Formats: sequence, structure tokens, C-alpha cells
Amino acid sequence: MGKVILGFTVSLDGFAEDISGSVNSLYPDHEFLVQSDYMKESILTTGAVVMSRKEYAMADDVDLYAEYYEYQVPIFVVTDTLPEKHPKENDNLTFTFVTSGYGDAIRKAKVAAGDRDVNIIGSALTCMVCLKTLLVDELQIDTIPILLKDGFRPFESSDGLNIKLERIKSLELPEGRMHVSYKCNYLGN
Repeated sequence: MGKVILGFTVSLDGFAEDISGSVNSLYPDHEFLVQSDYMKESILTTGAVVMSRKEYAMADDVDLYAEYYEYQVPIFVVTDTLPEKHPKENDNLTFTFVTSGYGDAIRKAKVAAGDRDVNIIGSALTCMVCLKTLLVDELQIDTIPILLKDGFRPFESSDGLNIKLERIKSLELPEGRMHVSYKCNYLGN
């Protein structure tokens, strides 16, 4: 069985989004990142993706996911409302819109992924919500050496979550990006 992986990037001062909710400034190395061995391995081992409606809507045209999104796998979008028009799909990439929360979306994604991983595309808002489902096996945090000075931090509301993180991998990538993977051990939640 694959792992459930929650991943996101933070600035050196701990922000996962700028004050307007954008992650763009955290990816000055985007072109390198999508071509890196690190990302190629993630693409090969991922069997399904979970993301929020906000991350889904970040694409200029959601129909382009079917042609250009690096993860050509079933995608589960957590949302309050269904889109008016279902986006374009292909033989590998399908969309399921889940209105019953992250726990349900992760469980459905695990079924779709089979023995491959579920990759949760995280943000400051979704980080703690996903960890509190107790379904996340691995937390992957990339740190990029910039200072946002303001914005949204992923661990602002960790109340009620008793978790021990065990470092299992760290990589230094070009452009100063540091990747660290942690195993999530939930303690008495």
C-alpha cells in the first residue's frame, strides 16, 4: 500500500503563502524543479492527488490539466461547491470533486492510487486540516531561501494535534531549496 504524503513549500520565515494567498514567489526554481530527479520520482510513485479548490483554480485554464499537469493520475478536489462545468480529462487524469471534506477525499484517493502514493498538494490552510485527519503518513516540507515577511503559516493552529515527526530524508536542491521528509507518528489523538 502506498503512503499518503502532504507536501508544500515554505519561505525561510515560515510562510507557505504570501499575504494575497499566492504561492508563486515560493517557486523561483519552478522550471528546474519540474525537471529534477526528485520530482520525476514523485511523479512515478504517485497514484492519486488531493488538492483544495483553491489549488485547483490556480491554473489559468483548468482544462489544461489533462494535457500539461505533471501528475497524470486521478485528482480529488476538496470543495464546498461543484464546478459549473466539469474540466477536461484523459485516460489517466480524472477529476472527482469531494464536498464531504479532506478525510473522505484522502480515503477515495487511496483506493484510486492502489499500491502507489497519494500526494496532497498542500497550502497553509490545508496543512493542519489534513494532518488532523490522522491519515497522513509523510510530511514533505521544502524550504526556499526567501523572506516573505507576511502571509500564511501552515502550523498556526496545531492545537489538539499530538504528532511526532521523524526525519526520514533530506535533500539540498539547486537554487537553495531544501527538501525534508518526515514520517508522521500520531500520539494519542
